Amino acid sequence: MRPIDIVLITCSLSLVALAEPAGCGGGASSPASPTPAERRVPPGSWGGDHIGLEVSDTGARVEYDCAHGTIDGALTLDAQGRFEAPGAHVRERGGPVREDDPQTGAPARYRGTVTGDTMTLTVTLEAGEEIGTFTLARGRAPRIRKCQ
Repeated sequence: MRPIDIVLITCSLSLVALAEPAGCGGGASSPASPTPAERRVPPGSWGGDHIGLEVSDTGARVEYDCAHGTIDGALTLDAQGRFEAPGAHVRERGGPVREDDPQTGAPARYRGTVTGDTMTLTVTLEAGEEIGTFTLARGRAPRIRKCQ
């Protein structure tokens, strides 16, 4: 074999090795565990009976029939699709709200699971009172009746 043939074969084999898909040969980019962004509750609107949830990358805003709340921090899912985050729950009442009414609410825990586009969410006040368990669907409009 001529030296030029050896060089051509070596270059050709190197190009084939570089072009190999990452998932097929254990290349440097072989599949790994999902990034934190992939393990989060997808952002956007989630709705259900008596509840609406607007998820962002930094937390969520909750609307209930006669209450509202916030979830502090990104909703990161574990391997089983569960999440838990602190937040606040604010009871509302009918009629006008005074400007000097702070509506700070009570500390709450938001626990949930996500399977596909369905979420089950349980809200519990830190004092131990369970507000409720709700089923929400991604992209579904909430069915809420605000206090009158």
